[in-house]
Amino acid sequence: MTNDIYGPFPGGAEFTAALTEGQRARYEELGTNLDVVERRIADACAAAGRARDEVTLVVVTKTYPAEDTALLAGLGVTDVAENRDQDAAPKAEQCRNLPLDWHFVGQLQTNKVRSVVRYANHVHSVDRLRLVGSLSAAVLKAERPELGCLVQVALDKEHGEGEHRAGVAPEDVAQLADAIADTPGLRLDGVMTVAPLAGPLAGDPARAFDRLAEIATAVRAEHPAATMVSAGMSGDLEQAIAAGATHVRVGTAVLGVRSPLR
Repeated sequence: MTNDIYGPFPGGAEFTAALTEGQRARYEELGTNLDVVERRIADACAAAGRARDEVTLVVVTKTYPAEDTALLAGLGVTDVAENRDQDAAPKAEQCRNLPLDWHFVGQLQTNKVRSVVRYANHVHSVDRLRLVGSLSAAVLKAERPELGCLVQVALDKEHGEGEHRAGVAPEDVAQLADAIADTPGLRLDGVMTVAPLAGPLAGDPARAFDRLAEIATAVRAEHPAATMVSAGMSGDLEQAIAAGATHVRVGTAVLGVRSPLR
């Protein structure tokens, strides 16, 4: 590579002028996809009577190279997400000089916590008390700012399904939210869910996200600063925004269809 797209960079014409031919083609492809997603978000916000700036687009860059992350930053993307630390950690290090807010959205094992807290500003997938303790210890040891945490809600568990899926049952959200809020080094930011694959809400993201909105309202009643509602992906972002999502996690619609994970 003859140029440095990993910043700091001025953006705009100077950035694009420095791209190789291959990078420029990918930059244009990503830009076109972003425009489509942005229109979808704007239209969904308008239909829901919400301001566009109430919803943050988090681009899920998992399985794609750091080069794509840098190109997205050049296009003005500010929030990116990863779900596997073994991929995220080197990518975040390579992109450390870019103006990006990193979100960790995958199931998090306690042996990966020390690595994740080095780069993530938000962890969307907090689903057990042991993880709360591990995150707190790692944050305090790293002497870094507070880590934003979201309770991952498994909506199917409310109906006796999804026993082995990540996330806590709706009835357990309040206890976990209280624990996060009371733990040093952590900040309770809100709740997250993925549309369920089982139970009566399966295949009905609108109802699923409405249920998450009820849970989010209950959490905010006790913790008013926990305003994040992370819901919706490429196929159901409109339903999530209609239900009040503040963050939509979009990967395929921006980056393209992924290759199978290694």
